[in-house]
Amino acid sequence: MTYVLISYDISDDKKRNRVAGLLKDHGKRVQYSVFECHLDAKMLNDLAVKLEPFTEGNDSIRIYQICEACLKKTILLGRRESTDEAKFYVV
Repeated sequence: MTYVLISYDISDDKKRNRVAGLLKDHGKRVQYSVFECHLDAKMLNDLAVKLEPFTEGNDSIRIYQICEACLKKTILLGRRESTDEAKFYVV
């Protein structure tokens, strides 16, 4: 399983809500347009394929794969909540 941070900037409300719905099925919302997920390679690829159609025009979705060593170096300020499986925090 890979720890993944996904953020999006979608201008259309309907499209943005559909992206959020897809991401809620795969992880936990940690900010309005940011989700933390634990995904294997196939799940990540399948999710990326599903999200691709939502990136028309100036809209964007960013998927960051974060290695375990990097997770141990992260700093979280403020509300200290992350995914249930994680024993670390991401800023």
